[in-house]
Amino acid sequence: MDDLFDLSLIPGLRSVPAFVDVDEERALVERIDSLALAPFRFQGWLGKRLTHSFGIHYDFDRAALARTDPLPPWLAAVRDRAEQAVGLPPGTLEQALLIRYDPGAGIGWHRDRPHFDHVVGVSLGAPAAMRFRRRLGERFERRTAPLPPRGLYHLAGEARYEWEHSIAAMAATRWSITLRSLSGRGRAAVGD
Repeated sequence: MDDLFDLSLIPGLRSVPAFVDVDEERALVERIDSLALAPFRFQGWLGKRLTHSFGIHYDFDRAALARTDPLPPWLAAVRDRAEQAVGLPPGTLEQALLIRYDPGAGIGWHRDRPHFDHVVGVSLGAPAAMRFRRRLGERFERRTAPLPPRGLYHLAGEARYEWEHSIAAMAATRWSITLRSLSGRGRAAVGD
């Protein structure tokens, strides 16, 4: 795709504003909603966002990574297009996390687990903003990047490893497809 661009907010943060069209978005939302979505689990706590993993699942209760059901063809096609859009070799993105953020659901400050490397997301439904922060002494440096409906973002390098990110509680429903590659640590954890 020729319309990949750096957001210039943070090195390593890149975006494709219209990765899927309106009809594709509708079909993807229907596919996600047809799955057995379950509340996000973190050390015995249940989150408001609903999730389903393919390829690889990270269990936050056990701090363990394991292979799970392979990406279905419709999701593998999205993955293949995403890899091409951001310039990653085919098959790099091995994990897919599908999320539905109903009103009131968001995600707190975090960095993706070190088991993963590249993070590529497709945003569907309501627009959102991805907030970024990193500690500078006693304070935080902050940035905000728009997540428009049907857009794609890519976190690598500084944006991936030096900044935390979060999404405030949603006022309207948003769906996301988050695709990740494995780091060396992740490959060791799944026995590759």
